[in-house]
Amino acid sequence: MKRKFDLYAMTWRLPIIFWQFLFFVGPLLFMVAISFFVVKNYRMTEALEMVNWQKMLSRNYFWDSYWYTIFIAGVSTTVAMVLAFPASFALAFRASDNLRRWAIFLLIIPFFTSYLVRTFSWYVILAESGVVNAMLGQIGLGPFKMLNTHFGTVVGYLTLTLPLVMILQTVTMANVDKTLIEAARNLGCKPLATIWRVVLPLSKTGLIIAALFCFILSFGDFVAPFYLGGSQEPTLPILILDTTKSGQQWPRAAVVAIMMMGTLFAIAFAAIALAYRKGGAR
Repeated sequence: MKRKFDLYAMTWRLPIIFWQFLFFVGPLLFMVAISFFVVKNYRMTEALEMVNWQKMLSRNYFWDSYWYTIFIAGVSTTVAMVLAFPASFALAFRASDNLRRWAIFLLIIPFFTSYLVRTFSWYVILAESGVVNAMLGQIGLGPFKMLNTHFGTVVGYLTLTLPLVMILQTVTMANVDKTLIEAARNLGCKPLATIWRVVLPLSKTGLIIAALFCFILSFGDFVAPFYLGGSQEPTLPILILDTTKSGQQWPRAAVVAIMMMGTLFAIAFAAIALAYRKGGAR
């Protein structure tokens, strides 16, 4: 049976469709077109050549940045998910509804301030003469170098993503049917086994989405690896900046950006497919 064309529904969808084409599809197509331009005498010239793709994809520094960006974003995602889970679990299953609402509100407050300001505040904390090393010095440890390191980059990523991950995990687990947990305990399931066999499977979709958001934000972030990581091993966003500064090579920077977007699309589709995949019969 054919569905009739719903003019009323389409009327309400058109603004969203127009917005997506104007501010997402349009710039994306323009960026793809730029990747085939050539730069002559520091000016872009319209062309249809693969020289930018050949040069960027054949350079070791591009692939070093590519795999390092995936690695450090993956580490950040893993650390954020592990650190957030105990607090999110307590808020979802141990805290009252009123306390949970206040906790989520407090987790939202960091987003009221600039991420760049929050990142710079870590200079005072992580510097060799900063707060952390001063505390460690009281017990005869340190000073340790924490800025301009992988550790500094991960701390910056967590500053951006950890509150969001905790919110998503808390909301997801708060919607788990509590009677199923009580049934598991009545059947003799131990606490850790209950989490592994009941809570995690029922929260799978929300947890994967939380991890996906964390990875996407970390993968595309410029501030943390540049200011806290020292950009000694440049991530792809830093590589884009360096490329544009090098002879106004916007077409080559477009190649890097397209590779980033292609990677994120692939990871996002795979994560969503895993999140909503139905388990087979046991």
